[in-house]
Amino acid sequence: MSLRSARVNAGLTIKEAAKIIGIHHETLSKYEKDSSDIPMSLLNKLSNLYQIPTDYIFLGNRYELIRTIESKRNKQPA
Repeated sequence: MSLRSARVNAGLTIKEAAKIIGIHHETLSKYEKDSSDIPMSLLNKLSNLYQIPTDYIFLGNRYELIRTIESKRNKQPA
């Protein structure tokens, strides 16, 4: 799951989540778009806030995740 979907599933706006973990909402937005360079300490805070294991969080570029999902969909038999 992406960081954005984890936040939305937790029922938080980007500003609410950023305030709780002590970062600017634009910083969180940046990591939601590309989490490949997210600090482990921040990832752990987000994991705790969103109540999901870090292993469940996709780390990488949002568009890379979308391409991966679409590729898997296209390979499924009709």
